[in-house]
Amino acid sequence: MSKLKKPLNVAIIGCGNIATRYSEQIQRYTHVNLIGFSDILEERAKLFVAEYGGKLYSCLDDILSDPNIDAVVNLTIHHAHVDIITRCLMAGKHVHTEKPFAMTYREAKSLVEIAERKKLHLSSAPITYMGEAQQTAWKVIREGNLGQIRLIYSEINHGRIEKWHPNPEPFYDVGILWDVGPYPITMLTSFFGRVASVRGFGQVIHADRKTAEGRRFKITVPDCIFATIELEQGPLIRLSANFYAKGSKQGGSIEIHGDDGRLFIGDFQNFSAPVEYAGFGDDYKKVPYLRKPYEGIEFARGVQDLSESILNGRPHRASAKHAAHVVEVIEGINQSIKTEKAIEITSDFIPPTPMDWG
Repeated sequence: MSKLKKPLNVAIIGCGNIATRYSEQIQRYTHVNLIGFSDILEERAKLFVAEYGGKLYSCLDDILSDPNIDAVVNLTIHHAHVDIITRCLMAGKHVHTEKPFAMTYREAKSLVEIAERKKLHLSSAPITYMGEAQQTAWKVIREGNLGQIRLIYSEINHGRIEKWHPNPEPFYDVGILWDVGPYPITMLTSFFGRVASVRGFGQVIHADRKTAEGRRFKITVPDCIFATIELEQGPLIRLSANFYAKGSKQGGSIEIHGDDGRLFIGDFQNFSAPVEYAGFGDDYKKVPYLRKPYEGIEFARGVQDLSESILNGRPHRASAKHAAHVVEVIEGINQSIKTEKAIEITSDFIPPTPMDWG
């Protein structure tokens, strides 16, 4: 993959809620130029152009035909991802996409193959393992302070989408695993490597929902899932995920247990989440961050890493093969829920390196 000798010119496709944070964050990066916006609803894209500058693109084809665009940031809805990514790659554009990378492993593998054949960078959210809290925790693990790690608890208590999002149905249509599951699964596989097998159980616990405007709708995809994820290196993950509980003490926490100690990460998303360590049988104590953390979630840090990788001619951290592996894991859990059997995971990937400051 050749180096780029100028800042990376990017355009955003999909101007929904998350696009605001991407746009604000990208504009702070030295090596990324935000060139323009496009959305299936042109009025939304116009609002972003008015707020952040750049060019209005009436459709994806207009972005792809613009030789000034080096990369596309794909923030469209879940089911559009594969088509959008494929078209961008075939047009010779690098891509950073929001999760989920794809909705089937077969499609995810195809995207990996296209990017490799076209010699293009294809990166995927979630990238929250690049956060200060998460990188701090990872260093504690790498230093061996926990001894042999055997058990990991991972929590997703994501509340009820309809309480804050004007269009909640697409999130429930794909389910909690596809929408939020990639965060802790990506983070833990970044730390510990590939998954060997999975088991899952799921059901709908709150079918009848109502939006903030009073519109009623019904969900059929499980909104509560429990899974066991066996890592090839040995640790067993117990994942609990729901689109129901909010304000739970567990929140989005991860707790990692080893023979010599345990590690608590207060949230799989928040870059300034608390990190605490305790020797076996001891009380938790705060672990100081490796550097001052970003407050909240810097979603566009993956775009920044993508740009730096292209500029410096190195692999980007949020690899397509890693994203495809996570897709196979989630697909496997859903398959296990249906078959009530353990599902073997076959894909592999090279884990990301820690951040330079990590």
